[in-house]
Amino acid sequence: MRRIVYAGSTFYTGDTLAETLLEYARALARHGIADTVFVPGRTTQGDYDRVELLLGPASQIVSEPVELMGAELEDADLVAHLQELTEQLAPRKPQTESAEEADETDARDYDERL
Repeated sequence: MRRIVYAGSTFYTGDTLAETLLEYARALARHGIADTVFVPGRTTQGDYDRVELLLGPASQIVSEPVELMGAELEDADLVAHLQELTEQLAPRKPQTESAEEADETDARDYDERL
């Protein structure tokens, strides 16, 4: 379980949720944009709720491990969605062309010039 400290408030959520949340926040910050997400969490009073967070370039989030009694909070759908959003914001890497593809391209270019 992880304790998330954000904007003067504290809540607890699962390890995977916390990690994915911070990765998404980092991706948003790189692009200078913001988004609102709802994360399942436990309040300091022990109540379960969905916590709304505004993530953006100026977000200051702390995630630290804690030992709490109870089941690990999980939300596989949210984790997958945040991972997809993070991937969409990832820098694009140039794709390399295999030697076979390069040969085919060269042959087509040669045929078109004839």
